[in-house]
Amino acid sequence: MINTPLSEQIRIILFGIRNAGKSSLMNNIMNNYISIVSEIPGTTTDPVTKSMELLPLGPVAFTDTAGIDDVGTIGELRIKKTIEFLSISDIVIFVTPIDKSLTDIEKEFINQMLSSSKPFIVALSFADKKPSPEKIEWAQKFKYIKINNKTKEGIEEIKKEIINLADKIETEIPPLEGIVKENDLIILVVPIDLAAPKGRLILPQVETIRDALDKDCCVMIVKERELKTFYDASKIKPKIVITDSQAFSKVSSDIPKDQMLTSFSILFAKKKGDLSLFVKGLKQLNKIKPGSKVLILESCHHHQQADDIGTVKIPRLFRQMVESKVEFDFARELPDENKIKEYSLAIHCGGCMVNRKKVLYRIRKLEENRVLSTNYGLFLAWANGLLPRALEPFPFEHELYSI
Repeated sequence: MINTPLSEQIRIILFGIRNAGKSSLMNNIMNNYISIVSEIPGTTTDPVTKSMELLPLGPVAFTDTAGIDDVGTIGELRIKKTIEFLSISDIVIFVTPIDKSLTDIEKEFINQMLSSSKPFIVALSFADKKPSPEKIEWAQKFKYIKINNKTKEGIEEIKKEIINLADKIETEIPPLEGIVKENDLIILVVPIDLAAPKGRLILPQVETIRDALDKDCCVMIVKERELKTFYDASKIKPKIVITDSQAFSKVSSDIPKDQMLTSFSILFAKKKGDLSLFVKGLKQLNKIKPGSKVLILESCHHHQQADDIGTVKIPRLFRQMVESKVEFDFARELPDENKIKEYSLAIHCGGCMVNRKKVLYRIRKLEENRVLSTNYGLFLAWANGLLPRALEPFPFEHELYSI
């Protein structure tokens, strides 16, 4: 992979009412024609995302969103999508016309932003027009920048302020944080099967390799068939063996029982979500009743193979080991709240293609509707009889499962 994945980039979201100048600001920041600009209200219908390198901050992704005052049935759906982006943002740029007083919708949105404690910038657009005294008085409570999209006044200042906010951004923990130290040997078991992308590794594997190198560890990468040969030949006991969840059974049988073992998916359950809540959700499997509905929640679009882990393997194991008479739904986004209430459990993928904020947003929404959650890797570890062993790298969750 030659580009930083979107899930690992700092997410900067542009919000505001229709015709506030969001799309023009987006185009000027990117120095390119990215978003369609028009005087017709509601030109931006779906979020438009574009990445750039903002040094010294690194890769960032800007998203232009539909107006928060959109109208009609479709408009309500656009607003819902726009508000969802607030939950995954690292920095918010609130774009509002300098010559107009705040609308009630803008005031409501500002209160929502303040309650989220996210760093944000107020961009007063149309700086070539006569300022509204009320708008200026309000803006002085915050950090604001005057923007003239015609002359590009304020564009560089916006970029500098984003860089200044870097230390207020909550970053994700690396996959191996707190597990390994310098000079540790790590064995990664990477099956090359039909599901493996041709000529490359999947993102969790790549990120784990890089994190191990950053931590000055030695990394041995093997397929599951070669694991035993190289493990037995090694004169150094590995600190940890990390496997693809689907190879749990084979891997555990080929290494000593006292060898620390986990999966990429469990590492990412910690990195992207809330591992303790996933463990609590897993412990509720014995409460699943006949006729229950289970939501399989993925985060990316991928070509499904005949033995796809989310749509085939997990449902099959679930019916064999938990409850045969259950109904599965498969989704890449959360259903609406009325639908959410129908589920007894949600099983999340590793979440490697979305950021942690989005996974936590999903978990919270499910919790609000009394729906428990767990994770692919945890479920497969449980199904293979490898819990609490696969949680050994995480002492708190290991003890939580054992209680």
